[in-house]
Amino acid sequence: MEHQTLLGMIGLGSKENLYWISILLFVGTYAMIILEKFFHRVPAALLGGTLAIFLGVVTPEGAWEAIDHNTMFLLIGMMVIVSVLIESGFFSILSYVALKFTKGDPFKIILTFTMLTAVLSAFLDNVTTVLFMIPILISITSKLKLKPVPYIIATVLASNIGGTATLIGDPPNIIIGSLGGFTFMDFIVNIAPIVVITHIIGTIVFIGMMKYQGHLEVKMTDAEELKRIIEGQKIEYDVILMRKGLIVFGITIILFFLHHVLHLEAGTIALFMASVLMLWSRENPEKIFERVEWTTLMFFLGLFVVIGGLEHSGVFEDAAHMVAGVITDPISGILILGGLSAFISGIVDNIPFTMAMSYVLIDLGKTAAFNVEPLWWALALGACLGGNLTIIGASANVVAAGLAEREGYPIKFFDFVKQGTPVTVVTVIVALGLLWLKYIIFGV
Repeated sequence: MEHQTLLGMIGLGSKENLYWISILLFVGTYAMIILEKFFHRVPAALLGGTLAIFLGVVTPEGAWEAIDHNTMFLLIGMMVIVSVLIESGFFSILSYVALKFTKGDPFKIILTFTMLTAVLSAFLDNVTTVLFMIPILISITSKLKLKPVPYIIATVLASNIGGTATLIGDPPNIIIGSLGGFTFMDFIVNIAPIVVITHIIGTIVFIGMMKYQGHLEVKMTDAEELKRIIEGQKIEYDVILMRKGLIVFGITIILFFLHHVLHLEAGTIALFMASVLMLWSRENPEKIFERVEWTTLMFFLGLFVVIGGLEHSGVFEDAAHMVAGVITDPISGILILGGLSAFISGIVDNIPFTMAMSYVLIDLGKTAAFNVEPLWWALALGACLGGNLTIIGASANVVAAGLAEREGYPIKFFDFVKQGTPVTVVTVIVALGLLWLKYIIFGV
C-alpha cells in the first residue's frame, strides 16, 4: 500500500515541492540550533526530524533507514564501556597521572592532549577517542581553575584532524576506502603525511589563539597548593572491575582493526563488546546507562532524519553532480571538490554527502580523460577536516558537547565556530595545498 502523506492529501506532495521543503526543514532546524539561547538543540533536531516524517519528506521506513545505525551503535557501545571504566576509577588514575606529568602547566596540558588525541584518533575512531579523553581533560582543567571549554574544543579539533589520516579514523574514509577500492596503506601513503603537517600547523594556530585569548595563563600560581591538589587527589578504584573493563576495551580496539576482515561494522563490534562487559562485570545496567549521553543520541536521531530528507529528495545528488560538472582537470578539482566538501561537511553530516560524491567520482572515473584518484583524496581531506567548522559538523563534536554539558560546561554554537573556523580554514588550505603540490610534483 502506498504511503499517503499530509502534503500529498492537500495536493502539495510533488517531488519538486518535497525537494524544497526538505531544504526549508534543514534550514529551519539549523536556525534553531544556532539560536540556542531560545531553543535547545536536541528538541530542535527532533522537531525537524519528526516534521520530515509528518510532512512526508521521508516515510517512516525511510526515516529509519536514514539513521546511521553504525554511528548510533558505536556511540552506545563505547559509552557503556567508558561508563564501566569510569565506575572502576580508571579515569581518576589517568587524571592523576596526567596532572603529575604536566605539572599543571596549561601549555603542556593542551600540547599533550591534542597530540595524544590526534594519534589515537588515527587508529581508533575519533568518537571513541573523545569519549576516552574528555572526562580526563575536564577533571584536570577544573581542578586547576582553568576554563575547560577551550581545551575541550582544541581536543575535538585534534581528534577530527587525526582521524583524517587513516582508513579507520573517520567514517567518510571508510566509505571512500570501500567504494573507491583503497586500502589502509593507500591512506597511509597518500593522506597520513599531509595530515601530520596539517595537524602541526593547526595546533600552532589554536595554541596561538588560546594564548592571545588568555586561556594559557597559569591560574594555580602557588606551587605548594598545586602540589597539594596533585598529591591529595582522592582516588577510589575497583581493581577487578577495572581489569575486566580494560580487557574488553582492548579486545574492542583489536576488533576495530580487524573489522574489514571480519566484515563487521565498528558499531556492531562496540555494542556486542559492551553487552559482554555488562554481563561479565555484573554491574547494574541502570547505573551504567545513567552515564550514557542519551541527549546526544537523541540529537543525532533527529538530525539524521532531517539530513535523510535532503538525501531522499535528491539534494545531495544534485550538489554532487554540480561539483562534478565544474571539474575539468584534477588540479582545479582538488581545490573545488576539497573546498566545497569541507564547507558542506561543516554544516551537515558528512556521511551522506561523502556517499553521494563517491558514486559521482566512480562515474567520473569511467568517462574522464584524467586520473580521478587525487579527487578521492581531496574528498577525504575536505569531508573530514570540514567537520571542525561547527559543533554539528562531526560526530565527535556533538559527543564532546554532550559530555561537557553534563559536567556543567556547555559549549555554545558560536563559541565553537569562533574557535573552530580559523583552524578549519587554515588546515583545509594547507591540506589541499599539499595534495595539490603532491599531484603537480609527482603526478599522483
